[in-house]
Amino acid sequence: LFLLIYGVTVLGNLGVIAVIQVSSQLHTPMYFFLSHLSFVGFCYFTIIVPKMLSNILYTDKAISFLGCTVQFYLFCSFAITEVFLLAVMAYDRFVAICNPLLYMVTMSQDLCMELVSCCYLWGMVCSLIHLCLALEIPSYRSNVINHFFCDLPPLLSLACSDVSVNELLLYILATFNEITTIVIILTSYSLILITILRMRSAEGRHKAFSTCASHLTAILVFHGTILFIYCRPSSGNSVDTDKVATVFYTIVIPKL
Repeated sequence: LFLLIYGVTVLGNLGVIAVIQVSSQLHTPMYFFLSHLSFVGFCYFTIIVPKMLSNILYTDKAISFLGCTVQFYLFCSFAITEVFLLAVMAYDRFVAICNPLLYMVTMSQDLCMELVSCCYLWGMVCSLIHLCLALEIPSYRSNVINHFFCDLPPLLSLACSDVSVNELLLYILATFNEITTIVIILTSYSLILITILRMRSAEGRHKAFSTCASHLTAILVFHGTILFIYCRPSSGNSVDTDKVATVFYTIVIPKL
């Protein structure tokens, strides 16, 4: 089942990227951001699922220290990048629906490149901070990670020393990222809703709602699970519950 899901998701995301690149009609800011969202989803899905499938199919579930650190860094980078990409896409929809005549001028190619670059850069910076602090932990009481990939909360739960600084920084950065992006998203969609309700054409309202529906679904699932796992001071106390929640944004979201 997981192998089928993996194949469908990989082909789906790569297919979206290929179609957008090939079709000149799709060379617009919305599809530019969508192609990067598909790429990010493909990347962190590929970072996790192949190893998870290997663990299911084979008895050897070991992962090297280097492999664990690389997996954590890349996953964290792409996950944070996706958080901000979703916010950028909400702003893009706001400009497209609320200021359609100025859309292509406002969302210029240079601005789109800068916004996407900032998303990737911030993701890498946050991940590097967490990774450097995690590498400073002197010892762990066990080498068995109660999770299906190398995520920070289950790693911190194995530490022998005090990791309150790591947990505090995780909470602060996750909360900052969530508040920043949620404010952008809520503001954008509130203004979009006001604009849609003012439309006289029922067809226009339906088209605007349908354009935003899939994006809002991805946002609700993605941000909901992140808030549940990372924005709670006691997240390390419910690893089993967190594992179930993590499935939603590592497996479900890339399929959307």
